[in-house]
Amino acid sequence: MTALRRRKAKRLCRAALCLCLAVLCLAADLAPATARVTQEDIDALKGDAADLKDQRKELEAQLKTLANDKSTAIARKNLLDQQIANTTAQISNVEQQIAQYDQLIAQKEEELRQAEEEEEEQYALFCRRVRAMEEQGTISYWSVLFKADSFTDLLSRMDFINEIMEADQRVIDDLKAMQVRIEEAKTSLEGSRTEAQAARDDLADKKKELDAQRAEANKVIQQIAAAAEETEATLDEMEAEQEKIQKEIERLNRELQAQLAAEGKSNQSNPGGYIWPVDSRYITSTVGGRTSPGGIGSTNHQGTDIGRVGYTSSIYAAKAGTVIVSQRSSSYGEYVVISHGSGNTTLYAHMSSRKVSVGQYVNQGGVIGITGSTGNSTGPHLHFEVVENGQRVNPLSHGADPKMGYLTGYTLSSSA
Repeated sequence: MTALRRRKAKRLCRAALCLCLAVLCLAADLAPATARVTQEDIDALKGDAADLKDQRKELEAQLKTLANDKSTAIARKNLLDQQIANTTAQISNVEQQIAQYDQLIAQKEEELRQAEEEEEEQYALFCRRVRAMEEQGTISYWSVLFKADSFTDLLSRMDFINEIMEADQRVIDDLKAMQVRIEEAKTSLEGSRTEAQAARDDLADKKKELDAQRAEANKVIQQIAAAAEETEATLDEMEAEQEKIQKEIERLNRELQAQLAAEGKSNQSNPGGYIWPVDSRYITSTVGGRTSPGGIGSTNHQGTDIGRVGYTSSIYAAKAGTVIVSQRSSSYGEYVVISHGSGNTTLYAHMSSRKVSVGQYVNQGGVIGITGSTGNSTGPHLHFEVVENGQRVNPLSHGADPKMGYLTGYTLSSSA
């Protein structure tokens, strides 16, 4: 082969290589992007966790300022509920960190696998180069030059030798760089695994704290029953707040209907029936007169209490509508109110957490919160109220057939 042909062959090889690289780059651009977790994503969650810790310190400071007596029990219970909400948020934050760590570790394991495969390929290439040099002898480069039959051929062969020498050095350099990359990947992966385990340990500790805080909150409510006068004052305070809340609900519902009418929209008349707001069918208290549970609950109960739900059960919208209240109060704790049309609302109280906000439209059966024992509550349950034509009604014995009611198939506890 003449020098001209060799140069042409090399130019064709370079052109083919460039074309292959271009095709590979284009394919990479066209490939669908997948969401990847970065350390920055986890650091953002850690920033949120730091804010939650600051909030917790403030709540602990406020709790210390309250005397440990019955006259401040309601205020302490309210702060304990906020502390429980804070711990619950911290648990959620750590669970998100763990999930992202798991994804980040999976990504790094895949990157390490690919790097190790590349190292094997690079090492195999290096071995092939060494074997080729051994077969040709240590003066293989010189033997190529000595075979030149003219000065022009010699210059061409020198150019070719330089390319071979550069290629040999690149193979060695790439192999060294790959080994460094693998060691860094292993170190990074091990660090992520250590941090993920630390997050799991932190999660277990926070869950224990949450259990202790819930026990303390329930203990505070039980303490109120120890003195009749203080209990009576608390009952009066609770009932007054609930009546104030009911009037505010009526006002907000009227405003919503007026707004919809002004916009030429339906008044959200929702004649459909109700579904159970939780999966449990166990009734601990019904609407009307009852013995005050734990010495703290109203003796003229305005709602239906559903028990056997714990702190993690989902709460569903009993009927489709628009959320008009989503907040905390001393009596109801974390509670949500949904408007279903003129004079028709449902209220869900004592939640451990709320999942909806004011103005949000929810379909029947949509999750609006999680059960709990916030507010004036002696244990985890859902306090459920139904208002029709501006009046509270008993969902267990109201509707087309009063003997059946809206909610059927329930079991009454002996104290209901």
